[in-house]
Amino acid sequence: MAFPAGHCSGHDAPPHPVSHATALMNPTPPRRKRPPPRPQVILLGPILHARGSGGATGSAARWRVSATFLLEGDQEPPDLLVEGVLLSVPPRFLHAWAEMPPLGPNLSDAHAQPCPSGPMQLWRYDFAVPRGLQDGHAAYGFQGEERRWRFTVPGTAMAPRIAYNACGGCEDESTIQAEGLSRNAMWGHLLGRHRANPFHLMLMGGDQVYADGLWEQLPALKEAASRPLMRRVDAKESPDLERELDAWYLATYRHAWNQPEAAAMLASVPGLRMWDDHDIIDGWGSHPDSLLQSPVYQAIYRAARRAFRLFQIGMTDDDPIETLMAPEPPGFTQGIMVNGIGILAPDLRSERRPDQVFSPRSLRHLPRWLEHFSACGHLLVMSSVPLIFPSFGLLERVLNLIPGRQKMEDDLRDQWRSPAHTQEWLQVVEALLDFSRRQNCAVTILSGEVHLGANGRIDSGDVTLRQCVSSGIVHPAPHGLAVDMMERMAAKPEKLRGGLRLTMEPMPGKEKRLLTVRNWLSLTGTDEGGLLAEWHGEGMAAPMALPIPARGRG
Repeated sequence: MAFPAGHCSGHDAPPHPVSHATALMNPTPPRRKRPPPRPQVILLGPILHARGSGGATGSAARWRVSATFLLEGDQEPPDLLVEGVLLSVPPRFLHAWAEMPPLGPNLSDAHAQPCPSGPMQLWRYDFAVPRGLQDGHAAYGFQGEERRWRFTVPGTAMAPRIAYNACGGCEDESTIQAEGLSRNAMWGHLLGRHRANPFHLMLMGGDQVYADGLWEQLPALKEAASRPLMRRVDAKESPDLERELDAWYLATYRHAWNQPEAAAMLASVPGLRMWDDHDIIDGWGSHPDSLLQSPVYQAIYRAARRAFRLFQIGMTDDDPIETLMAPEPPGFTQGIMVNGIGILAPDLRSERRPDQVFSPRSLRHLPRWLEHFSACGHLLVMSSVPLIFPSFGLLERVLNLIPGRQKMEDDLRDQWRSPAHTQEWLQVVEALLDFSRRQNCAVTILSGEVHLGANGRIDSGDVTLRQCVSSGIVHPAPHGLAVDMMERMAAKPEKLRGGLRLTMEPMPGKEKRLLTVRNWLSLTGTDEGGLLAEWHGEGMAAPMALPIPARGRG
């Protein structure tokens, strides 16, 4: 579809010459050109959301995408023009914010983006772009404006190209510069690779934003923040807390996703995203239940959930999007398919408690969710916390013997290998092995969270589950004694019940099993039906490449 020519001048064209006689016959002054409409003021976006391509394997003839924009003002924006889509796409209203309150005198420069004094609104555009055998490209932009963004439409005969990243921030971003790192270096690396060979899909595995600074920044939390952790149970919810929390999460997303490199990727690659604790607050779900159910913590959770739903999924509460597999609250489990590859992103935070990751109901639903991908040749399962990783149960037990609440305790309880989750973990592993065996479908787990790169496997004799860990794209990697201990533990294979064997493998071409630099992961389909996983690490001359065979191919 050809776009109408735009008009970018703000000046009127001069009138045509008119004779005196003509003026007497027609006293109406010559019409002057109407100035072009004022461009939309974009406060965040566009953010592309992948909605999949339908069909039994995701090979249908259209690629479904949504685009969301946070715009200044309270007027309905114009339709969106999308190349290849015959009709203009109308906007759908998602949410409105009134004037935002100040976020406190100590607000860091990193979050201090100027906000309008008036209202702002979030809008969504839904469209489906026709697909050919080969890759295509689609430009999109507001009707009446010249601004255009562009994304790649996967051809039905093309092997998918997928980017994966996690941990797009840091608890204290001053530590990034203190380590001599550039905040967005790996986002820039990802963007460069995308421009050279465009990705079809971007998976984001949790901790896209780090909201933890709210304890220091929000006046309404000042009294609660002054208390020891467990004494916050009795803290009262201030009348201003909800508005301040909404302002904080809005500022947090604008800070993280208005970074130029990240913004360019969000606008040019449709994404599927899951959340983890820092998208809410550090340790959410692994704190004692009395704390999670307290008034202040519930207010924080509601605001974080609202922001995740709006910005990371692009949906309203009463309008579940088509990728949602668990429309009943509280879950945000999602799934899409593209060209023989399925992606399942279960919600591992909404129902998390110290003694569970899934609720019993969601755990019962897991086999049904998996069956949705029975026609796929390869299934990617996103697990924010690695499913296949060394166990730190002994360290956790030691910390439990020490009076008080240790700083690492919540992080260890977050892990799938925590003693509190052992039975549930084995149940999930066995469900994935059973699905792979029955459907002859390869299963690979994608995870972040630990700020390291790693890869592992669980073998049952006839079926293998593989794990790729990649994080963080912004968060610095850990160093020192803790990493040395993890490396030693990772070198020891484990025998699990039922004859299962867990092995952490050396990183491709290296002796060590842990990659201790910031990194992101690419996954490219192969002609044989497998995948090529490549870790792109900071300062590395070339990526670490790991071929992952299709099911039944070794």
